[in-house]
Amino acid sequence: MGVSLEQLEAFVAAAERGSFSAAGRALRKAQSAVSTQVSNLEDDLGVMLFSRAGRNPVLTAAGERLLPEAKVILDRREHLIGVASSFEAHVEKHLVVAIDELYPERALAALFAEFAQKFPYVELELLFPMMEDVSRLVLDGKADVGIMWRQEILPTELAFHTIGWVPLKLVVGKDHPLAATTVDWEELKRHRQLMVAVRSEGPEKQRLRTAAEVWWVESHWIILQMVKRGIGWALVPDHIIRNSPVAGDLVTPALQFDNADWPVALEMVWHKQRPSGPGALWLRERFASTRIDSAPAQR
Repeated sequence: MGVSLEQLEAFVAAAERGSFSAAGRALRKAQSAVSTQVSNLEDDLGVMLFSRAGRNPVLTAAGERLLPEAKVILDRREHLIGVASSFEAHVEKHLVVAIDELYPERALAALFAEFAQKFPYVELELLFPMMEDVSRLVLDGKADVGIMWRQEILPTELAFHTIGWVPLKLVVGKDHPLAATTVDWEELKRHRQLMVAVRSEGPEKQRLRTAAEVWWVESHWIILQMVKRGIGWALVPDHIIRNSPVAGDLVTPALQFDNADWPVALEMVWHKQRPSGPGALWLRERFASTRIDSAPAQR
């Protein structure tokens, strides 16, 4: 059996356009050449793909079943050509991006939808570590681009670009002692605080610690579930609170010592000494131009 891509191409074109003559025009071939290719394919497969009883060919049951299979083969051919072209243009085969949950997921989805159209043959791996775990992955060569909240002390090997500010809100459950009062600073110290955890033991882990007792959790989303249960209070990004399924069970109490949200700077980081291909450079440009807000950034 010697099925060729040309035969499959003729078969698909005839099925999609309803006639051998229309398929010939689409493929820029004579009608007789398309008809011959389809007949040869039928001989090679041992089945009739079209009924020719009427004026135009009509798919048989076998033809209907084999048509999507033929399309898959032709699509994979185009994919192979695209991957080969990407290698020729020195586009990366695989990219890893590490992103802190502070980055709003809606903006993230829109950005990567555009990336998928621009670089359809790049395999993308998205990691969601916390805080300085992001910079550690980039530093160790396990991530090509990182998005994280600003570190006070950034490794000198990493370059950075501030891309916006994310407001944090203090939240408690409806039945928490802090829910029905104007909270002062000393009261925060007396109640358990729920904080996002990092796996390293750098200074960032303690930066927003206020309470004497802390529970460490590797997800803001889980923290909110625990806040709902009255386990403790937490500082959580505003967009996560708004999109949480337990948002209606949370309270943001008035603060005696502050009347605004606590903004955290978001930074993009990459390794200075490692070359970046077209995909990584595109991502860096898009993250830099997609500002989360217009707050001024200073280091």
